[in-house]
Amino acid sequence: MIKWIGLMNRYVLSTLAALLIPSSVGLAQERYSLSVVPQLPPLVLHDDWQPLLEYLEEETGFEFELSLQESIPLFELDFLDAKPDFVFLNPYHAVMAFKAHGYEPVLSDGSRQLKGILVVPVGSKLESVNDLDGQTIAFPAPNAFGASLYMRALLANEFGLDITASYVGTHANSYRHALLGEAAAAGGVYNTLHKESEDFQAALRVLYETPGVTPHPLAVHPRVPASVREAVIDAMIDLKETETGQAMLEAVQLRDPMPVTYEGQFQILDEYHLEDFVVIAD
Repeated sequence: MIKWIGLMNRYVLSTLAALLIPSSVGLAQERYSLSVVPQLPPLVLHDDWQPLLEYLEEETGFEFELSLQESIPLFELDFLDAKPDFVFLNPYHAVMAFKAHGYEPVLSDGSRQLKGILVVPVGSKLESVNDLDGQTIAFPAPNAFGASLYMRALLANEFGLDITASYVGTHANSYRHALLGEAAAAGGVYNTLHKESEDFQAALRVLYETPGVTPHPLAVHPRVPASVREAVIDAMIDLKETETGQAMLEAVQLRDPMPVTYEGQFQILDEYHLEDFVVIAD
């Protein structure tokens, strides 16, 4: 059951809280938190992101703390409660975060577009996306954007398919469910598939990919002073100038950091009526 009403209630409560709690916008603080959508296991995300945070501390003079949740639903509850100062999140999460608390997307990877994929074992008899009608498909989580939310909307609205969704926690789990025959196909994205070993990737083939959209942005809560926000943006863009910096950016899916805004890149997602497919954890 889709709990959109619960999501709207959370938005209303968040707005009331913002009116009742004194604003701290413009007041610089010592430490800022950054939360990352858990597409991958926490240890992998820590290894990918911690070098970037240490670099930002050196360049900006502020402290940064990495915040990681065990699942995408817990990650959603975290930013819907306005806990992180900075958050790296999927495109529709960016819509949710902007509507809930005014989180503003500021950087995304300008070198690519985000495309969801459906993969099947190389020996699968499935030849087209239409063959998935009536089948079970493994997805990381309901609101994983390219791998699940956008994908399920397209399968229903564009192809008219009736599928059974099995939510298995992570992209890695999703791929393994398909490979082990526990699902006919698995939803994912190229970035996480390419994190797997070459032998593992060779055992799967891509059955379908979605149209591309602007990929995951880094978004900032409005309580973060403009001076801090701009210092982070400038420092990350500067990383493109060195080989070491490029490796850091590659690790966090920001190979070519490009300035973005909510209105310019993400508001358009409202046109897909993805709210019909959103599931919010209790």
